[in-house]
Amino acid sequence: MKLKLAGLVAGAIMAAAPAMADLIVPNLSYRTGPYGANGTQYADGFNDYFTLLNERDGGIGGEIIQVPECETAYNTEKGVECYEATKAGALVFNPLSTGITYQLIPKVSIDRKVLYTPGYGRTSAKNGQVFEWVFNAPANYWDGASIAVKYLLDENGGSLEGKKIALVYHNSAYGKEPIRTLQELSEKHGFTLIEVPVEAPGQEQKSQWLQIRRDKPDYVLMWGWGVMNQVAIQEAANIRFPMENFIGIWWAGSELDVMPAGNGANGYKSLTFNGVGTDYPLYEELKTHVIDPGKASQGGQHVGSAVYSRGMYAAVVIAEAIRKAQELAGTSAITPEQLREGFENLDMTDARLTEIGLPDFGPAFTLDCANHGGNGMARVQQWDAAEKKWNLITEFTEPDAEVLDPLIAEDSEAYAAEAGIEPRTCD
Repeated sequence: MKLKLAGLVAGAIMAAAPAMADLIVPNLSYRTGPYGANGTQYADGFNDYFTLLNERDGGIGGEIIQVPECETAYNTEKGVECYEATKAGALVFNPLSTGITYQLIPKVSIDRKVLYTPGYGRTSAKNGQVFEWVFNAPANYWDGASIAVKYLLDENGGSLEGKKIALVYHNSAYGKEPIRTLQELSEKHGFTLIEVPVEAPGQEQKSQWLQIRRDKPDYVLMWGWGVMNQVAIQEAANIRFPMENFIGIWWAGSELDVMPAGNGANGYKSLTFNGVGTDYPLYEELKTHVIDPGKASQGGQHVGSAVYSRGMYAAVVIAEAIRKAQELAGTSAITPEQLREGFENLDMTDARLTEIGLPDFGPAFTLDCANHGGNGMARVQQWDAAEKKWNLITEFTEPDAEVLDPLIAEDSEAYAAEAGIEPRTCD
């Protein structure tokens, strides 16, 4: 049987439906449209890790993982259509889009499907008492904003009093996510926040960078995606803004973002919650079982890139939640309800990451009924244009819970009231 998506382009037709005995983890990908270059790398990493588990281990707990892929083109309407077309039998969704995520949150609550949105989506979904089916570990946008400010505090001897920080952001639900947090942090630390929106897809930013040259901020933070990042970094180089004072969120920290600017991008920084490069044992396993046998997604052309590694990391977390769910349920053929229990009992330790072949690749975190987001840790990486590689320059850092916890409580409680949700009690 073939699943068809009405209204989608020809490339969005689904492959044959997987056998019901398999574990179904749809890949709501985007390989076309203005963000296709980034989405392709993430989708490849996501696919390849599950291929590794199937080829090397026979799946998870003896169950093959099926990863039917559906093209969303980073379009919210198409993303919802993909969800509807693939939800039968599916365990979990990871759509890599804040806009799509916002639309799917009420749907997964009704359909009782897990929604996993690592590093994107609705930040307050960290509150598992309200968002029972949504998980966003290891970190969210507000964590990222706080960690960026913490880093700048360290760079300035603990004080940002009187400093000016500009936020260049994608003018969408995604780009607007950190604004409230940065406003609170500006009040706490005495810096001036300058908000600079960029209309999608972000190919024209002359006026924004003229404003930055005029306002002379001490630092620039960026919440961008796709071509917007490339243009922003080039424009920053054009006005000779010091790259070491330019920090992007993790979605503004790929090779695609910095390579077009050449040496002009040298010193640019971004946040990340996953490791960089291929110097991890797991990549040897991928080479042996996936790449060399010719089973890699798109031939393995993006293996080891920043966004490929993040897609792979998302698959790692999902796989570990599946293992935990199987252990708790006493069966390998788990349901979405049992997978939710797996997520709520997930303990991603440093030892387990090392066992997987990814030592110090991501932060250790623990989830439970109330906390669906972990401890929110991330680190800073910096681009070396001469070597054409990212270097990790900090250890994993915790966000400012004093600022973030009340904001998450306020936003999640407002959502619960609006949606008519009675927050559940967690023991």
